[in-house]
Amino acid sequence: MDTIFKEETLLKKLGGIALQPDDIQWLLTPTALKAELLKQIAQAKSAITIAALYLEDDEAGREILTALMAAKEKNPLLDVTVLVDFHRARRGLIGHKGDSGNYFMYREFNHKAAHPIKMLGVPVKSREFMGVLHLKGFIFDDTVIYSGASLNNIYLQQGDKYRFDRYHMITSKELASSMRQMIQDHIESDKAVTSLTQNADSEVLPDKADVRTLKNRLSSASYQFKACFDGNRITPVVGLGRKRNQLNNLVMDLVNQSTLSLFICTPYFNPPYILSRALSKHLKQGKRLDIVVGDKTSNDFFIPEDQDFSTIGALPYLYEQSLRKFARRQQWAINKGLLNIHLWKHDRNSYHLKGISADKRYHLITGSNLNPRAWALDLENGLLLQDEEGVWESQFAAEQAHILQHTSRLEHYKQIETLKDYPDPVKKIMKRIRRLRADLLLRRIL
Repeated sequence: MDTIFKEETLLKKLGGIALQPDDIQWLLTPTALKAELLKQIAQAKSAITIAALYLEDDEAGREILTALMAAKEKNPLLDVTVLVDFHRARRGLIGHKGDSGNYFMYREFNHKAAHPIKMLGVPVKSREFMGVLHLKGFIFDDTVIYSGASLNNIYLQQGDKYRFDRYHMITSKELASSMRQMIQDHIESDKAVTSLTQNADSEVLPDKADVRTLKNRLSSASYQFKACFDGNRITPVVGLGRKRNQLNNLVMDLVNQSTLSLFICTPYFNPPYILSRALSKHLKQGKRLDIVVGDKTSNDFFIPEDQDFSTIGALPYLYEQSLRKFARRQQWAINKGLLNIHLWKHDRNSYHLKGISADKRYHLITGSNLNPRAWALDLENGLLLQDEEGVWESQFAAEQAHILQHTSRLEHYKQIETLKDYPDPVKKIMKRIRRLRADLLLRRIL
């Protein structure tokens, strides 16, 4: 099949790792993800490398950590490395008082283990609000499970609630090696990265100067592999910061070069200006755009009216107003059927999907929220699948149908509530934000 994209785009320059049709599996549900993670941990023979925003001190987090410890106990030569965000690991949950931070659990488990594992904290920036480790990937020998999910009860559906994400499993020795090697070369060995299992009385924290300069070192990180430039292939991509960010550039290339359609998933609709402008241009050129975004009640920061409200609960409403503004400008495209905004809502569950599919042939699986924070502050990565022969078209179509199962199409921007419809505590906060003209600043870090 002839490629739809122009020959001289970043897509062509990147190259990729050759894949066979059966090298990818779609797990689809959080319970399937958890089962596969436990299976892969138990059968790993040489190395396990996990990168996630956090591994929580709750039932699911402890189950995963227990499995990792058991695998190491069974095979002391097994290299087990877990990387999480340093700042996130050393604080409690937002809005929850008395939490001690997940690193206390890591320390407890490791001190009891005959064969400890590496639990590393990565301080991408000196403060959490300035940027976090948003790198994704669960790597087991020659298998990569890629998901935007972190490791806790709701992401793994330990109880009756879940946080919906995407879950893909790729079998590729070269991909696994490339992703593991990047972590070892650019993150694990860095002087600012520290163990989260040190004794309290002798703990050595990363030097502040090293933390401040880590961003510069990480911005040069890249995945190394022997590239092929035709056929079905997968390309790992990493990015940090606005300048020379390969992941951001790839996102823009997918949007600008698509000739037929885009299918975009994002939990928080707040695209950077450059991306919003490109999406508008895409529509003006008569091309289809499907956006799947969570209803505000499906946002992980949403606080029901029957619960005590805190400031963080205003975030879903800020995102909703960003979506309303975009939909209002593009109402003409909604009327024509070019723009289809699908609002996801399923009971009390939350929505966390990310990614872009272009022209049913190019699929970016990523943890990036496609917002200003991901664009400039967080360390992000993704996997680009180039399906030149259309061998995965039906599987991606089935995944998209699964994603759309609990959605409704927005017919008019006026279906989205305005400030006057919001609960009084939300009105108060948002009016204050507008009065202080802080909304533009907030959108850059949210």
